[in-house]
Amino acid sequence: MTSAPGSPSDGRARLTDVAALAGVSVGTASKALNGGGRMRPETRQRVMDAVAELGFRPNQHAQSLHSGRSWTVGLMTTDGIGRFSTPVLLGAEDALGAGKISVLLCDTRGDAIREQHHLRNLMDRRVDGIIVAGRRTDPRPPLPGVESVPVVYALSPSTDPSDTSVVTDDRGGVRLAIEHLVSTGRTRIAHVTGPEHHAAARERARFAVEELAGASLEPSTGRIHYGEWSEAWGRRAADAVLRTAPGTDAFFCGNDQIARGVADALRERGVAVPADVAVVGYDNWDTMALASRPPLTTVDTSLAEIGRIAALELLRAIDAEPRPGVHTVPCRLVVRESS
Repeated sequence: MTSAPGSPSDGRARLTDVAALAGVSVGTASKALNGGGRMRPETRQRVMDAVAELGFRPNQHAQSLHSGRSWTVGLMTTDGIGRFSTPVLLGAEDALGAGKISVLLCDTRGDAIREQHHLRNLMDRRVDGIIVAGRRTDPRPPLPGVESVPVVYALSPSTDPSDTSVVTDDRGGVRLAIEHLVSTGRTRIAHVTGPEHHAAARERARFAVEELAGASLEPSTGRIHYGEWSEAWGRRAADAVLRTAPGTDAFFCGNDQIARGVADALRERGVAVPADVAVVGYDNWDTMALASRPPLTTVDTSLAEIGRIAALELLRAIDAEPRPGVHTVPCRLVVRESS
């Protein structure tokens, strides 16, 4: 079997083949593939039809030289176990993949030296931009020495207000949880959460107190119960709350692990959930929320959507249309059997 005239010896179609089949010049075919130039829609469509018919795959190196772009984006995460960064990454890839942009994942594990190492590698590869995804909502310092490359911060906002950050709307998420509990007739609501030095615990606790006050209520024990992000803490906290305020009729918890621990402690005490006491968690982590007995009502922090919007903001910045500031993504309430 011989190759068609003008075809390369390896049988792969070339841009000249695409142009010939579409009945256009090589320059027009190139512009159609790169999304540039002014041309009639039917002309661009003929080129794309020819690409599909011939199975043409553009030379990425040539495209990079032509456009000055590498068509790659770096995604740096501090989340070694992937609990928070994986949904963010998937959301980002959904948005970037539509533009045929590759993602280079770098895990810094929260180590500043590893971060600098990965940053140097990304800059050497001439990435078009970088998404920095944290595992906590605490603000973080901006990446140093990246003035020439657009950067977007996801989940953990940058401390520099001139940077672009995409975060979850914790205020809105807490409002959904409290309004849900109040609407079901709960009036003695305890709030059990993680370490006070974590921004997520502090902010969610502050918002919870404000939302309760808006309903003319206060925490059932008169205070916030700070502790650990763990089931063990949830069990201990539930016992402490019920000793102090035995009339408590709901627990709003800072994450799903704590909420599952609370549900376990209530079940061991013979307290019916939700008939006697309702339980609401935070994060909508399926591993915890669905395995809880009963399955947890919880606030979904929209991590995949944060990643998707962060990627779109990065594409805007790459096209010289950045939108500095903090952009919030709404949460949603997932109602299950625990409330």
